[in-house]
Amino acid sequence: MRALRSSLFTNGYLAILLGFIYLPILLMMLMAFNQSSNYTLPFEPSLQWFERLLGNDTLWRAGRNSLILAVANTVVATALGTMTSLAFSRFRIRGHAVLKILLFPPIAMPWLILATAMLVFFFYSGIGRGLHAMLLAHVALSLPYVIVVVGARLQSFGVDLEEAAATLGASPLRVFFKITLPVIAPGVAAAALFAFGISFDQFVTSYFLSPPGVTTLPVEIYASIRKGFTPEINAISTIIIIVSMLLLLLVSRFYRFGGTQ
Repeated sequence: MRALRSSLFTNGYLAILLGFIYLPILLMMLMAFNQSSNYTLPFEPSLQWFERLLGNDTLWRAGRNSLILAVANTVVATALGTMTSLAFSRFRIRGHAVLKILLFPPIAMPWLILATAMLVFFFYSGIGRGLHAMLLAHVALSLPYVIVVVGARLQSFGVDLEEAAATLGASPLRVFFKITLPVIAPGVAAAALFAFGISFDQFVTSYFLSPPGVTTLPVEIYASIRKGFTPEINAISTIIIIVSMLLLLLVSRFYRFGGTQ
């Protein structure tokens, strides 16, 4: 009887937690297909908000900027982070412990503080504001996450296979692409997803560093909500959620995160 109560309590707690997380998302997606623009009932199925979204050049332009930034950030941050993780794991670097500790303040520090610091630094260094400045900021924010995720994968992978391949005459590049990369690929894929999500969803630094006339999707959604909410935001959010889930399912189809491939 005691075990039954514990099981019911655990299942009920999980159900409440999942409902708290997913019910607002499901409601938003449902309202994207509702004809009313004020969330009024009864529910009347309609695709008019998706049709209006097709003609909303402002949202599409902002979404294109976000996608370009996210893809570029994913490539740059994943490459740099993976190389840094390899350096930490495979080479003896002076100040190794201090450098590792310095990775964590950007993760724990509020993005508002980081965005303010980057705005001041970019202004005085001549970098200025724009997509290039946003990319630099997104890479700086994503790197610690990539290094930590890939580094955790490297910790479970010894150097025996790499040393054996090198002993047999394989070059360092061949060792990396034939031995190391296939083994750490799940960690690299997870880190790339982190980098993409951080960049695509980044609002604070994009808001601070975007020049007039150039915005990303989070900034444009914020501006649209301030002017007056429109269900077109529900429509584009629904598209993003569906594409994100499909991307996650596609990646998880090939890799088991945290386990063996």
